[in-house]
Amino acid sequence: MPRFSRRSFLHFSAAAATATALQIMTEPMLAAASRRRPHSPDAVMIDANENPLGPSQGARDAMAAILPRGGRYSDELTDELVQTFAQREGLNPDYVRVTVGSTPALALSVLAFTSPQRSYVTADPSFELGMMAAEHSGARVVKVPLTKNYAHDVKAMLAAAPGAGYFYICNPNNPSGTLTAQADIEYLVENKPKDSVVVADEAYIHFTEMPSSIEMVKAGKDVIVLRTFSKVYGMAGIRCGLLIARPELSQKVLERGGFNFNPITAVVAATASLKDPALVAERRRINATIRQQTFQWLDRNGFSYIPSESNCFLVDTKRPGQEVRDAMAKENVMIGRVWPIMPTYVRITVGTQEEMDRFQTAFLKVMKA
Repeated sequence: MPRFSRRSFLHFSAAAATATALQIMTEPMLAAASRRRPHSPDAVMIDANENPLGPSQGARDAMAAILPRGGRYSDELTDELVQTFAQREGLNPDYVRVTVGSTPALALSVLAFTSPQRSYVTADPSFELGMMAAEHSGARVVKVPLTKNYAHDVKAMLAAAPGAGYFYICNPNNPSGTLTAQADIEYLVENKPKDSVVVADEAYIHFTEMPSSIEMVKAGKDVIVLRTFSKVYGMAGIRCGLLIARPELSQKVLERGGFNFNPITAVVAATASLKDPALVAERRRINATIRQQTFQWLDRNGFSYIPSESNCFLVDTKRPGQEVRDAMAKENVMIGRVWPIMPTYVRITVGTQEEMDRFQTAFLKVMKA
């Protein structure tokens, strides 16, 4: 399968035209759509699961060094990123595609594998983008509540849509930050309908030490894994991601969207991030330390929350969550949106220690008001 570059345009089909018209919603867009208020430059922004640490120093240096070559397309830089990731994971490079963040690949994969006859199945609550894309393909959206431990209920997902075309697993889950055991995902893959796919969105996997579904891709299963450099690597505003799947599955996804080009700054920053052997472990440690300190504060003050393994968590406000969001915004602290199935819960992104200290002061004031 040839590399996707500026010299390998794909012909647009009717599905591609639909994809072009599809508005792909990212985390900040969803935050804005759920009534993010205008804010001052010094506001605490813990509403969009961004990493406040930003790109690593190595990534920043790589971007600065490549700027003089900004007048060139430099396709070989994308090949280097593919090779770097493939070698790290023990993958055939043909199984790796570079994307502009993970959201376009998620939306286009929904268009590729759902239809009015093939449902889209997701946990509830979970990341909403796939459901929005499914509406464009005319697919039935099947939402299955999480288990009592806030994991994906894979057996219920299978039972709810026997003819599904697409099973979405966000692991760790967004917004709950909770994990689904790899054995459960493997059960889903082995028992799903023929010709359907399981898409493992691993945007937050680096905040944990859990195994990846990439192993099932290596085994030739009908699995697509999505990765992004937006979270632990701190590159949300730079936009770089990866689609990992058998080439024939990648082909079905990418042909829905036509030409896809990553800025050279994003590509070199991603490559430099992968080559930093200490980066992920250090950022995992920083996030876990601040998250645990926040949980201890919530415990001391009698607030209920769902324990998380990621860089976000859900806290129970005991009253309509949107009211609390609005009140927190008045305190110059922007917190995450509310999911309809859990109307009294709001999502909190783990920020810096200073940001979480300001969150605690504002939250205590709002909850006592």
